Amino acid sequence: MNTYNPVFSRNCVLNEQIARQVFELLPDTGPVMVIIDREGHVWPSDSERYSTVNVPEYFLKELCAKIDDGVEPVVTQAGDHSVIAAQLATVRTNCGYVMVIIPGHSPESTLVNIDLVEILLNQVGLIARLIEKNNLLYEQQVNQYRSYPQTVAALN
Repeated sequence: MNTYNPVFSRNCVLNEQIARQVFELLPDTGPVMVIIDREGHVWPSDSERYSTVNVPEYFLKELCAKIDDGVEPVVTQAGDHSVIAAQLATVRTNCGYVMVIIPGHSPESTLVNIDLVEILLNQVGLIARLIEKNNLLYEQQVNQYRSYPQTVAALN
């Protein structure tokens, strides 16, 4: 068993990069966004507010199972919070899931503005694809530089 796999896997690094870019854009009093990878690791945009929502692990697994079955986005309720969840994937990587928790809203009130929530979820997907492309371009650049003859590099 590789104990370092979850920490250093390509998928984990991509999710961490997505979280850093997306979470800094969220307002302090706005929705709580959560990224969940395929192994169940959770990245909340606001750990303190996420802990007050008190989302049980079985609830997260049920949401993920519904998304895997093709129901997307899933709109449901956790306590007095509305929860919207969808798949987070790029062309090459299934990153897991993204969840938006809107405090103090019912699923019915969320469905009134579901188009706005879907735009938000699509923007997170777009950011994920752009980060992945950037990472691939960086890898290609590093590989190209490594294959560049050292004598030519020394002359420059």
